[in-house]
Amino acid sequence: MKKLILISFIACGLLIACHSAKKTTTANGADTTVLAGTWQLSYVAGSSTSFDSLYVHKKPTISFDLTAKRVSGNSGCNSFNGPLNVSGHKISFAGLMAMTKMFCPGDGENVFMSNLQKVNSWSVSDGKTLTFIAGDIAIMRFEKQ
Repeated sequence: MKKLILISFIACGLLIACHSAKKTTTANGADTTVLAGTWQLSYVAGSSTSFDSLYVHKKPTISFDLTAKRVSGNSGCNSFNGPLNVSGHKISFAGLMAMTKMFCPGDGENVFMSNLQKVNSWSVSDGKTLTFIAGDIAIMRFEKQ
C-alpha cells in the first residue's frame, strides 16, 4: 500500500513538473513567454543627453499581453497601446499605435518612440533584461518589473 501511494505521488509530481515547464514557442523556436509582463527602460540609444536627464519624472515602460497579443506602456509622459507583432525573435512596433496627447517637456518621449519604431528583434538575458535590437545594434534595454 505504501508503494502504491509513493508511486502515485511521484506520478503526480512528474505530471505537474512537465505541465509547468511547457513553453510557448514560435515556428523558429523562440520562447515568447519571457516577454510577458512589464519592463522598465534602463538604456536608450540616440541622444546626446544623459539617460537620467531624458527621463527625470518617469522612466518609460512597456508591457506585453501575450494572450490578447497586445503591447502597451508609457513613453515617460504619454501612454500608448497597440497590436503585438512578434514572430520568434522578430518584433515590430511599426503598426498603428494609439497614444495619449499630453504635452511632454524635453526630448525623452521623442527618443523613446523613434527608437521603438526602429526595433526589429529582441532578446532576453537572465529572464530579467530585455534588449531591443535594430539590425545588429542594441538600441534599447529594459529591466523586468
